Amino acid sequence: MSEPTKAAAPAGRAATKKELPEHFKGYKHVWVFIEQERGQVHPVSWELMGAGRQLADKLKVELAAVVIGPEGEATRQAAAEAFCYGADLTYVVADNLLADYRNESYTKALTDVVNTYKPEILLLGATTLGRDLAGSVATTLLTGLTADCTALDVDADGSLAATRPTFGGSLMCTIYTLNYRPQMATVRPRVMQMPERVEREPGRIISHPLGLVEADIVTKVLSFLPDRESTNSNLAYADVVVAGGLGLGSPENFQLVRQLAFVLGAEYGCSRPLVQKGWVTSDRQIGQTGKTIRPKLYIAAGISGAIQHRVGVEGADLIVAVNTDKNAPIFDFAHVGIITDAIRLLPALTEAFRARLSPHSRDRIAS
Repeated sequence: MSEPTKAAAPAGRAATKKELPEHFKGYKHVWVFIEQERGQVHPVSWELMGAGRQLADKLKVELAAVVIGPEGEATRQAAAEAFCYGADLTYVVADNLLADYRNESYTKALTDVVNTYKPEILLLGATTLGRDLAGSVATTLLTGLTADCTALDVDADGSLAATRPTFGGSLMCTIYTLNYRPQMATVRPRVMQMPERVEREPGRIISHPLGLVEADIVTKVLSFLPDRESTNSNLAYADVVVAGGLGLGSPENFQLVRQLAFVLGAEYGCSRPLVQKGWVTSDRQIGQTGKTIRPKLYIAAGISGAIQHRVGVEGADLIVAVNTDKNAPIFDFAHVGIITDAIRLLPALTEAFRARLSPHSRDRIAS
């Protein structure tokens, strides 16, 4: 929804800002959509509750969670758990037609709740489900949507300032949805820090009817394959990640990254050029157009560290960069920089960690 959304520099924003239309002035409070699938809440929802709490406190309004799902214990538990992550109240749409995600039913549920209770800000995770739902809801509500944000804030007059990379990641752009409500944004997993969970009793829970029957929904779910049973990587939630870039020189040398990751019990990843060359599959890509990670340890070998990559890794607790180019951008944000040839260093690290962590398993490294 690009038309009602405008990117503006702070100096020029006042000139484009108009008084909010009268029918939008009653929109208040910050909402977070709690994504759940087969009873499992996606962690990005709790990450967004932390970000939403900060926005709500600045605006001096309430933070609400929105839980959509089937009737039963899982939906009730998700609604109750939201209070432990800072919710002041929770809206629940519970209907067995919502057992599986279908765009039509979930869009109706969320847009109905928005039109009834009128939030000023609505946040969703930029997951496969969240991206699909957010685009459909924004289109239905005729409002703006800023996708894949890396930072959220509110300005002096209370407008949502949603920041995301643009122009291929070469610039960071702050986008305002000036004269429409709700102001919508999606944020990828691991971009926002997970807030501390505080045990709290459930507060206000407001139930809202779905108002659909099965015959109203065109899409039917024939089978379901959960992500946890797929063979794809789990980079976003790995504690240790080892990644390689073009500095490795060849797909054969990328095996050095895999070997070190294996010894560390880590996930492995890569920068975008390696996916473009076909060396590594896209589910292993880290950066603006790949996965955002927030591990305890990130080892980057032969990666220059352009802005596209930086936005995907700068939340890591410890970044160790290995590169022959002392002027590589990655050294600007790495915590530890090693100026050397990764092709020589990675095997030495692998041997050292293998000897320390698995002294009796010297032959376990994957070929």
